[in-house]
Parts: sequence; C-alpha cells; structure tokens
Amino acid sequence: MKRKFSIGDFGIYALLALVAAIMLYPLLNVVAVSLSSENGYANHPLMIFPHDFDASSYRWILTHHLILSSYKNTLLITVGGTMISMFLTATLAYPLSVLDLKGRRIFMSLIVFTMFFNGGMIPNYYLVRSLDMIDSLWALMIPGALSVYNMILMKNSFEGIPASLKESAYIDGATDLNIFVRVVLPLSGPILATLTLFYAVGKWNSYFNGILYIRSRENWTLQLVLRELVSQTETLLNDNTDIAAIPAQSVKYAVIVVAILPIMCVYPFIQRFFVKGVMVGAVKG
Repeated sequence: MKRKFSIGDFGIYALLALVAAIMLYPLLNVVAVSLSSENGYANHPLMIFPHDFDASSYRWILTHHLILSSYKNTLLITVGGTMISMFLTATLAYPLSVLDLKGRRIFMSLIVFTMFFNGGMIPNYYLVRSLDMIDSLWALMIPGALSVYNMILMKNSFEGIPASLKESAYIDGATDLNIFVRVVLPLSGPILATLTLFYAVGKWNSYFNGILYIRSRENWTLQLVLRELVSQTETLLNDNTDIAAIPAQSVKYAVIVVAILPIMCVYPFIQRFFVKGVMVGAVKG
C-alpha cells in the first residue's frame, strides 16, 4: 500500500527546500554578479540572474599572466599530491587492518599521537628548509601528505572486508601484495573515492603552506593569485587604462567562480560514493 502524504511530510519537504534555497542562493548570486555590469550590480546587488550581461571580467581573468601558470601548478599539486597521499594512506592502513599484526597496538598509538601533538609551524618550516624544498612545489605535496584521520577511516573500512576472502586468496597462493591489490582495493571503492575527494579538495584549497614555503610568483598556486586579484582588484584595474571600465566587483566574484568551478565539476561524479564511504570508514567492521 502506498503511504499517504501527510502534513508532517509537507513540513519536512518545505524545510528541506528552504535550507537548499539558502545554501544555493550565495552561489547563484556570485555567478550572476560575475556576469553583470557595474550598473547592473549597483541596481540589483541581490540578483540571482545577470543584469546587463558583461563577461569582460572573465576575459580579463583568463588572460592574466599568472592565471594559467597558477592553474598548472595547482593541478599538478592536486593530482600529484592526492596520488602520493592515497598511496601512503592505503599502504599504511592495510597492514594496520591485519588483526594479528605484531605490535599493531603500539604502532597505532604512535600514529594517533601525531594527531594531537606536533612540532608546530616553526619546526615544520625548518624541516622543509633543511630538505631544500623552499620555493618548490614539493613543499606543498610532501609535508602533511598523510592524514592520520583519513588513514583510520581507511583502516576501519579494510577491517570490514570478510576475512574469508583473504583466506581463500591465501589458499590459492596469493601473496599479501596480491591480496591488497586484487581483493582489498577493488572492494574499497567508496572509501577510496571519499578520501580522494578529501585530499583533492585540501590540496586545491591549500593557501597557508603556499604563503610559508613559496617565494617566486611563477610557483604561486591558484589560491595565492586569487588572493592578489581579490585584495588588489581596483589597483590592478586602475593601473591599466585599457581595462579600467571592467567592473571591479564582477572581477572579484568571477575570481571566486574560477576557483570553485573545477571542484564543482568533479564532485557530482563521486557524490554517490561519499556518504557510503564515510559511513563504512567511520564504523569499525
């Protein structure tokens, strides 16, 4: 029998629709302002659709001399750093998920200890400098490549895989490496997709480490370039009389769109793994 639609259901859906609208409005406003003229923004600052359509802000941003190089650097850091982080996380989580591993509790205690206590910013800076990684993109990929929290999520997910599958593989002559690659990883798609998203978003939005370790403008990441564009938009536009007519507010909002667009394009493809991956990793099997 079909369940009747009650007043309570209507209230819940209405509340969810209101929350969704509240969450969606800032994004629509940012996109609309970025595509509007100065007069359009002045007359309709709370718009959700562009007024007096003007795409000059995007033309200026995409021709800025540092945008392309910063995009390349950020993509390299995001892709390379995520691959390094996932490799380290998976290869550490798998042996710790083996219940009969000798010294397992001691290793876990030492690893978890690093979640709560670390040397701090200055020792980390001296460490990176001693490794000769200052003003190098490696400084944005190697330090902090392994997240203990993410490793624990992956370890718990690995522990939820039935032991009988591993025993069957051992009987067939498989090694630990074969079991890890051909049994464990293929069965861990949701948690792998979820942690890949976590690492990728973190690398893409990395800002503070860039300030600490990067010196030359050629190695700037997208976030550092966007900071300059947002904080000095009026100055940059006024210095060039050919583009002085470009609306400053539209440029700032266009910068935001440029920064979030790649992540927004990737997220829908792994959204279906997201909740499942977190739940599987958060509850020990």
